[in-house]
Amino acid sequence: MKIKVRVTPNSKIDEVVKEGDTFLVRVNEPAKEGKANRAVIKLLADYFGVPQRQIAISSGFSSRNKVIDITR
Repeated sequence: MKIKVRVTPNSKIDEVVKEGDTFLVRVNEPAKEGKANRAVIKLLADYFGVPQRQIAISSGFSSRNKVIDITR
């Protein structure tokens, strides 16, 4: 399953909010050295109830807009 994600780094809270066909993901990690990407993967794994290894960033590694691939 592929989902569109809009990431907000340096947020005060970690949360996932579904808005239309896009997920808004707020993480408190900075967008440096992949810290925000790792936090997004961890947060989405908890949200969907799957292991972190089943979530991969398909595109948008250095962008706020990402496409995430979730395998079940």
